[in-house]
Amino acid sequence: MSPRSGQSASQRVAIPSVDNVDHSEVDRLAAEVVEPDAAHFRTLDAERRVRHDAGSSADHHALVVLISDNPSDPQASGDLVAELLAEESFIVDAVLTVESRKSIIRNAIETAVVGGADLVVTIGGTGMGSRDRAPEATRTLLDRKIPGIAEAIRSSGLSANSMDAALSRGVAGVSGSTVVVNLAGSRGAIRDGMATLCPLVRHVLDEMSS
Repeated sequence: MSPRSGQSASQRVAIPSVDNVDHSEVDRLAAEVVEPDAAHFRTLDAERRVRHDAGSSADHHALVVLISDNPSDPQASGDLVAELLAEESFIVDAVLTVESRKSIIRNAIETAVVGGADLVVTIGGTGMGSRDRAPEATRTLLDRKIPGIAEAIRSSGLSANSMDAALSRGVAGVSGSTVVVNLAGSRGAIRDGMATLCPLVRHVLDEMSS
């Protein structure tokens, strides 16, 4: 048997009693602890929001659908949209060129929705021509319309003297969890429309993810 086996637990372990605690030291340590004030918590909350916003915007994926009946048309319009989206921290997965046929436009948008894109921007096919079918193709896919986006794009186009943008029949809305927006095809309409569109879309995406 161990020589210590006959000792009680209190004998084997030296536990200081309350009488042995240095209360002056406890008081000194307590005085050094700074109680966080409201400003401290506001700073922490602001830092959290910045980290959240930076992470969420970088995760947004977009797809561009360029609608054209002329295969010789340059991709400049689609590339311009992709460039403007990248400047707004969107990850552009692809720029697709499709014919101005309702079924083909619809299939391109559906592919993006099923693939998990956060945003689809279609370019062209929003005018009054018999082959301008982008709004009709898009409208059938929308679960919820966002008329404010389309109205804002038309209003800003009118202010910028962009007749294509001002008279566009383009629509905007949500299909599943994807925001879909039609833009007119001229470079002026694209630049003005994207400047109006991006902050609105980011707000919609943040609302849907919250």
